[in-house]
Amino acid sequence: MTEPTGRTGRLYGVGVGPGDPELVTVKAARLIGAADVVAYHSARHGRSIARSIAAPHLGDGQTEEPMVYPVTTEATGHPGGYRGALDEFYADCAARLAEHLDAGRDVAVLSEGDPLFYGSYMHLHKRLAPHYPTEVVPGVTSLSAAAAAAGRPLVEGEETLTVLPGTLPGDELTERLRGADAAAVLKLGRTFTKVRQAFEDAGRLGDAHYVERAASDRQRVTPLAEVDPAEVPYMSLALLTSPADRSFEAPSPARPDGPGGVTVVGLGPAGRPWLTPEAQDVLASATDLVGYGPYLDRVPANARQRRHASGNRVEADRARHALLLARDGARVAVVSSGDPGVFAMAAAVLEAASEDEFADVPVRVAPGLTAAQAVASRVGAPLGHDFCVMSLSDLLKPWDVVARRLSAAAEADLVLALYNPSSSRRRHQLPAARDLLLEHRSPETPVVVGRDVGGDAESVTVTTLGKLDPDQVDMRCLVIVGSSTTRVTDRGLVYTPRRYRS
Repeated sequence: MTEPTGRTGRLYGVGVGPGDPELVTVKAARLIGAADVVAYHSARHGRSIARSIAAPHLGDGQTEEPMVYPVTTEATGHPGGYRGALDEFYADCAARLAEHLDAGRDVAVLSEGDPLFYGSYMHLHKRLAPHYPTEVVPGVTSLSAAAAAAGRPLVEGEETLTVLPGTLPGDELTERLRGADAAAVLKLGRTFTKVRQAFEDAGRLGDAHYVERAASDRQRVTPLAEVDPAEVPYMSLALLTSPADRSFEAPSPARPDGPGGVTVVGLGPAGRPWLTPEAQDVLASATDLVGYGPYLDRVPANARQRRHASGNRVEADRARHALLLARDGARVAVVSSGDPGVFAMAAAVLEAASEDEFADVPVRVAPGLTAAQAVASRVGAPLGHDFCVMSLSDLLKPWDVVARRLSAAAEADLVLALYNPSSSRRRHQLPAARDLLLEHRSPETPVVVGRDVGGDAESVTVTTLGKLDPDQVDMRCLVIVGSSTTRVTDRGLVYTPRRYRS
């Protein structure tokens, strides 16, 4: 941006893009609507492509300054020829705009595409920017719009792009096209026949595309070799796209034959911030998502994916369904809360995958942050030394096994992370577990109760084993019971030292 020189009017060179008013940037639209004066180039017929693009963004009461190009016939008697006539034209336009700027009016000069990419604005910029505060607002170029219209990458990796005006001599065009990785030739119109011949002489005609009026309602894309020279407007260009694109044979987007695969993926304890990059990649690349309904609801909907929700107590059926989908070619993500290998779906899927009919279906596990880790992090480091992870649910194992393991872990002085501590139909487990632990632990042993950590209803309570109230614990909670060395600081943080002291 040029520094002001005491005058209050500001000059804006505003790129309005290649033709579609929706490709005007937010900043360009704002400045167009706010300018005191809107200037634009036009032909003798009075129509201006730049103004038509900007029309939806014009404001009320603005002064318009059409800058009408001289026609070729008017320049025949000029001492400097057409170039001299253009220089005089730009000098006159600059003087007109300077009057507005001197009067303190902001002037927006509209430019198709980008103001400094083969744009007429630059001729005004050279004359006015040294004397007035000036800002150039970039716009989408015709080159970018043409590549998008053709659906072809221009350059990849270490390739280079050559941009050429069609007004160059034919032999120079040929030479530059012959050595180019990728190229764009602008300003076709009456130069088209020469440009097409240059592509042919360079041996590149078969790889070239023709794009006409990109990003407009009259857009046309076709092989360059098939274009009728009599139908080529000035607003067109020729593209030689990336060699990598030309040599790449795209695979069929159809689902491949043979087995797909199953990935059992951990969603972590709550929302996206707890999701690992690997898990995000698995979810994004899956064709099918399988899981317990509330866990599937945590994955944003994607119209190209199929979702297969089921209840909480049909793990074996859910695992088998996922494997059947994968055997038919699907890329299946089986979702679990927390980590799929901790009281979750990984074991169920692997058990089902051991059957002979799924021998050829690949299965892998993408880990997730566990509820125990999430709860522990909220209070400090209660899992800082040896710890044991247990489920108090006796749905899949008898209570006497749970009780025996609790007693052994307590006697071994391990910190315990207790999953599934209680539910509406299982209320006896946690009181029984507390009583068993009190046979080996002091009533003052620190206890952490975390509910919905990472979610909207998160709560974390630090209490003691003697004061633990089972009525305040439900299925959405995880309970951490400290060891004999676990400590609570004056600030309420909980930690278990790594150096063991009995």
